Amino acid sequence: MNKHYPAQFKADAVALYRSRPGATIAQIADDLGVNRETLRTWLRADDQRRGGTVDAVGAENAVRTGQGP
Repeated sequence: MNKHYPAQFKADAVALYRSRPGATIAQIADDLGVNRETLRTWLRADDQRRGGTVDAVGAENAVRTGQGP
């Protein structure tokens, strides 16, 4: 089932994730009660708006969990 989330909720969710360096996408999504892939999609869209790449979210999450460079 697809849920529609207000733009402000999405922006707040992205801001929350970015403000917590030690948190993972899974933790933030679970805290907010949203699907993990939904949050990841919002983060990718935000990265693209900022001029980043889609892969930035994966790299960022890997670094946060100690699996990246």
